Amino acid sequence: MTHNSLKVGHLTAFITILIWGTTFISTKILLKTFSPIEILFLRFLLGLVALYLAYPSRLPLKNKKEELYFIFAGLTGITLYFLLENIALTYTFASNVGIMISVAPFFTAILAHFFTKGERLTPQFFLGFVAAMTGISLISFNGSAVLKLNPLGDLLSIAAAMVWAIYSLLTKKISSFGYHTILTTRRIFLYGLLFMLPILSFFGFHITASDFKNISTICNLLFLGLGASALCFVTWNYAVKQLGVIKTSIYIYISPAITVITSILILKERITIMAVVGTLLTLTGLLLSQGNIAIFKGILPSKFHRHQA
Repeated sequence: MTHNSLKVGHLTAFITILIWGTTFISTKILLKTFSPIEILFLRFLLGLVALYLAYPSRLPLKNKKEELYFIFAGLTGITLYFLLENIALTYTFASNVGIMISVAPFFTAILAHFFTKGERLTPQFFLGFVAAMTGISLISFNGSAVLKLNPLGDLLSIAAAMVWAIYSLLTKKISSFGYHTILTTRRIFLYGLLFMLPILSFFGFHITASDFKNISTICNLLFLGLGASALCFVTWNYAVKQLGVIKTSIYIYISPAITVITSILILKERITIMAVVGTLLTLTGLLLSQGNIAIFKGILPSKFHRHQA
């Protein structure tokens, strides 16, 4: 693994989470017009079309066994993860969902430790996990009194985190096949959309041309489809290929911090001391889990490391 590939891997992981941490604003706006499952279907349909236009080549698989990985990746990372997360939000508080989903790196690390080569757990990872989860809790509650448990919603959130961990391992395996990242992501999107069709028929799909008369609706839908879906899933899968599932998944820790910062800048929400402390703890947890200053080793120029040595 070259220094440049590590640098790009860390950069793409950060950019992905930076965008994913702001998607709640677009989703919140679109919920005034569409249902959650309609937003989900439209954004990934847009993403699929964009990826076809960006890289129209076919993906000739070497054997049928590889197809199974794409099928399960589409089922877990596209359909089940987002469906579980959306349903969880109807049963429990957003703060609870934010915390539960953020344990995904922990589940990913455990699965990677047992099922993949070269992915090992370190004491720094667990120390970073504790620091990050403490910070995420402070950010999520942001001054509220106590954690209010809602068993069904919280269990669905944890299930979503576990599903994402499985998806991460599947994409790591898919990256070893040697195919272009856009082609593999496109294949995953296709299966994710196919698995959504039965859900759409159950919940209903009532979209008309009049739903797109608002320019704000179109812009937010394009952001979710082209940015948060087409671009981000490609960059995330690329980061997994370069860094491994553990180091890439750890970036999920900073998503709540990005959400808080975005809320302050765009929604003009008030920042609290608890949110500031939580953000600092989350960033500390990220650095620790990456292994001391491993994140900086992947980003800073080699001259810096020689100077530090």
